[in-house]
Amino acid sequence: MQNLIRRALNDHGGSRPVSSCLRLVHRKAQKQPPPPPPPTPPKPPKKAEKMMAHGETWEDEYSWMSKLNDKVAMRHMDVYMEQEEKYTEAVMADTERLQSKLQSEMASRMAFDLSSPPVRWGPWLYYRRVEEGQQFPVLCRRLASLNEEFISHKSPFAGFDFMSGKRIEQKLIDYNKEAERFGGYAYEELSEVSPDHRYIAYTMYDKDNDFFKLSVRDLNTGALCDKPQADWVSNLAWAKDGRALFYVVTDQYRRPCKLYCSMLGSNDGDVLLLNEPNENVHVSIRHTKDFFFVTVYVLSTTASKVFLIDPGNPLSGMTLVWEGDPFVHCIVEHHRGYLYLFTDAARGEQSADNHYILRSAVDVASDKRIWENVFLDDPDLVIEDVDFSDTHLVLIIREGQSFRLCAIPLPLPSHKEAVRLKEHCPRFLPLPNHVCEISPGPNYDYHSSTVRFTISTPVMPDAVVDYDLSSGKWNIIQQQNLFHERTRILYGKASSSPSDRSPTSLRFESDNSKDNERDNIWNDLSEFYACEHYNVSSHDGVMVPLTLVYSHRNKKENHNPALLHGHGAYGELLDKRWRSELKSLLDRGWLIAYADVRGGGGRGKKWHHDGRRNMKHNSIQDFLHCAKFLVEEKNVPEDRLAAWGYSAGGLLVASAINCCPHLFRAAVLKVPFLDPTTTLLHPILPLTPADYEEFGYPFDSEDFQAIRKYSPYDNIQDDAVYPAVLISSSFSTRFGVWEAAKWAARVRERTVYDPTRPVLLNLTTDIVEENRYMKTKELAMETAFLLKMMES
Repeated sequence: MQNLIRRALNDHGGSRPVSSCLRLVHRKAQKQPPPPPPPTPPKPPKKAEKMMAHGETWEDEYSWMSKLNDKVAMRHMDVYMEQEEKYTEAVMADTERLQSKLQSEMASRMAFDLSSPPVRWGPWLYYRRVEEGQQFPVLCRRLASLNEEFISHKSPFAGFDFMSGKRIEQKLIDYNKEAERFGGYAYEELSEVSPDHRYIAYTMYDKDNDFFKLSVRDLNTGALCDKPQADWVSNLAWAKDGRALFYVVTDQYRRPCKLYCSMLGSNDGDVLLLNEPNENVHVSIRHTKDFFFVTVYVLSTTASKVFLIDPGNPLSGMTLVWEGDPFVHCIVEHHRGYLYLFTDAARGEQSADNHYILRSAVDVASDKRIWENVFLDDPDLVIEDVDFSDTHLVLIIREGQSFRLCAIPLPLPSHKEAVRLKEHCPRFLPLPNHVCEISPGPNYDYHSSTVRFTISTPVMPDAVVDYDLSSGKWNIIQQQNLFHERTRILYGKASSSPSDRSPTSLRFESDNSKDNERDNIWNDLSEFYACEHYNVSSHDGVMVPLTLVYSHRNKKENHNPALLHGHGAYGELLDKRWRSELKSLLDRGWLIAYADVRGGGGRGKKWHHDGRRNMKHNSIQDFLHCAKFLVEEKNVPEDRLAAWGYSAGGLLVASAINCCPHLFRAAVLKVPFLDPTTTLLHPILPLTPADYEEFGYPFDSEDFQAIRKYSPYDNIQDDAVYPAVLISSSFSTRFGVWEAAKWAARVRERTVYDPTRPVLLNLTTDIVEENRYMKTKELAMETAFLLKMMES
């Protein structure tokens, strides 16, 4: 009112009497309509169903939402989902312009990724690129000998050589056409080119039938082959110079259990090599990198076994080469007459906290085979992953919390006892600061001296790097530069601005050397964004790593809002890579934090086991203590902290909210796992033994009690004020939209209703990962939601 009076006086030069101004203000105030009431959240029908386990009974008033075979229930669900969509649209209506702006920002940052860096394999360069106006990419190849200056995504006429007048690019798969075959979008799970470069085998998700369908395409003609054409395919492996294809098929519960061999060019039917009817057995396959063998992994609750198949005689049977603990991680490779086993299985009676490498000669009878250690245990250097070429063994190792990359010449001494890794004189490859993930490959060409890795940090766009192991030279072949608007590209001129220095002449670091030019050659963003690392004491004194990223320009003590990420499941690394969509928050003054809670990866098997099954409460407490640390250390003011979790990370965040709802102002849960009690007791979607090992066996009394205590759906606080929550899910049954709907309905019913803290469902009809437009649209909405909630 005072502002209106002041405006009225100014409009008339202050010449009117005050009483006249007051009347004018009163009339203006009367003309302005009152603000509309906030949208009212929908109320789904309730139908209590009694549940029982281990002598305990409880009621689930929304269990009807998951009755997929009940037509009446699904009609109610359709109506309810439509109401949820309208409610979300109404709440977010005032952010439409902001969402449009954010989507434009994010789409512009994704534009650089219109072509993948070509992969050289044999005489060919393989790559994917997005054509103008198309939603899905095209898989292409061209002869490497003709394309030393190849820049695929910079040239719209990349497939035509104007000098010779010939088309030099071959399109292998147009995924836009595949989308026409598979329900409007193209979601590829597997793709393998045969070793003779004649065929490509790939699996596409069939939306209507909810399985992955195998197709084989002849690359000479572009036509689909008559065989094999199989459904429910989970694994592929080529053999015998591309004339034999092995594939694994799942049962109706998506358990991989049958192994087939198909001889291309033959009229004979596909041969069933292995059938495991036991529900606790899982089968997977892969070929060794030199294509000498196909390895078959049979994992069960009693043992893990590895078999070899001779690709020269694929129907001759399987040879057992190793047997270990149930469901352990194990990979077998072959190099010049030796088998190498990379595993974290127990050694005798002693459990192993980290991976190690064993070796055994190929030509040994199964009953006389002895696996020998390649390296002695070194607590300072933990092996996280391996990659083989004909000339080198490349190791991704962890030193404390830092990741490193080193190469060791092959073959290793044949009759030398195991020694420490350092005694093999490894050459350490140069890396930027704050490396959080190193991803190998794709390194298809076993005989090439060049290996490829993607290097990730929280403050640097992913760098795709080629290392020449014979010369020691390395080159960043693709990396986005967000500030100079350039991208390094393979087989092109790496520089498009005077300040761009190509690192192609740089060599390996020695173990103790420092690369003084590191900050100049890596396209990191340290000049603009800081990355800090903390160790936070959890409820039991265990120190939990916490990473904090923020803009130098926008950081103010106890002022900035923050978004805390967590996952903590399956022993997987928390994704701390630079993500261009988060730049929209960083540049608006947000802090981005990552809590490496127990249950996740990066700190050994014990770290994982201490956050799973009946120890899942450790993950939740770790996350809460990291959240409290951010507030107590005045990094974030109270009521300015948001949380983000994907899948199992959604369970983590929702459980943390149940424990301390006042700690968070907002949260984003993406396809979250919110009702573990019901899902584990009565699975609607197929679950694997790994899922039960992670969250607990509800048929075990101790595990059941633990599940009930951490389950987000079962522990919502009555009459508490909850944060605003945006739950992103999909109508596809693969993502269990009913879990999100049940949790949202129960939170609204039991907690204190506050229209400034809404619980919203963001529902999509597609799998958004492969759809660039849908991806930016969803990310823009999530970001707009966070910004809106912090301002309300």
